[in-house]
Amino acid sequence: MRLARVPRWILGTSLAIGVVAVSLAAGASTAGAASPAGALSAAGSTEGPQFYTGAVVDVTGTVNGDVYAAGQSVTISGDITGDVIAAAQTITITGTVDGDVRLAAQNVTVSGEVTRSGTIFAADIAITPSGAFGDDVVGSAATATVSGDIGRDLLLSVDRLTISGAVGGDVSYTSDNEALIDEGAVTGTVERIEPPRTPEPSPWAVIGGWFLGLLYALVALSLITLLAGLLLPRWLHQVTDHLIPSPWKALLVGFIASMTVPVALLFLLVTVVGAPLALAGILIWSVLTLASFAYGAYYLGRVVLRGHGQPLVKSLVGGAILIVALHIPWLNILVWLAMVFFGLGAQLLEFHRQRPWSTKTREAIGAPVATRPPVATL
Repeated sequence: MRLARVPRWILGTSLAIGVVAVSLAAGASTAGAASPAGALSAAGSTEGPQFYTGAVVDVTGTVNGDVYAAGQSVTISGDITGDVIAAAQTITITGTVDGDVRLAAQNVTVSGEVTRSGTIFAADIAITPSGAFGDDVVGSAATATVSGDIGRDLLLSVDRLTISGAVGGDVSYTSDNEALIDEGAVTGTVERIEPPRTPEPSPWAVIGGWFLGLLYALVALSLITLLAGLLLPRWLHQVTDHLIPSPWKALLVGFIASMTVPVALLFLLVTVVGAPLALAGILIWSVLTLASFAYGAYYLGRVVLRGHGQPLVKSLVGGAILIVALHIPWLNILVWLAMVFFGLGAQLLEFHRQRPWSTKTREAIGAPVATRPPVATL
């Protein structure tokens, strides 16, 4: 019997599954009555499978069948003729279990006798000198101390392992550290398995990957700037006009909008009435955020070329500069934030300028403006 690899995430998964499964089962059938302090104690002799759940569970009697338990603390101090399946923060076995044990907890202590095998997932496993297993013990833990007897094999994925008891079979463990094993404690062989390691890429592979990513971004995002420069040159110029005289105003508007709009959309989303509006708002806001790249590229092109060149050329030149800056570690974070804040702010300012009810906008585009009689104001 050989332990290949036991991933550490199995610990958390097993604990969660155990708690849910045992809790559901306990909802259907429970034994004993919980005290006001949240403790549940089962004494006497019972027949058939028994289910226990509570903050503190203590099985002190004799159970002629299997035991399923879940809680903050689970103690098996009685005699169990079947299996024990338990999930808790702390599990302690001081009694006798004639079957197998399947345990998931933060701390597991076995001071009693388990006739058959054990499967244990915990942060800390302790088999005391009075504890014993008749067959195999399989599991995963951060630390494991075996001071009692194990009848056959011990198979663990562990960080630190100490064996001072007796193991009647082989010991196979996956660990970065050598186990502390007393001489003569293991009857069979001892095998340490190195955990699998992800090879670190060579510097040339890192540079090659960065270059390929940069090349892909240049091609893909250049297509976006190309289409924007061909289809929306006038709109690009109007939006970036807000960044020429007063870029800090656009930065402030974009920053405030980035902080408040997502919160407002989330608030609408959790309401029944506002959910459709929130979904539409999320779609629009996502488009505006993604479009900030095209406006940032065109603005950079205007700054670099100083008014020379066609809108298409400005978009491509600015886009190339922006793409390279977005691929420089650490700097790309600042460039991304500046691009989004400036782009969103400029778009919102342009939307505000072109609002339908603005008479200045209608005069700018040559539309007739209806004259209204003067209105008395206070």
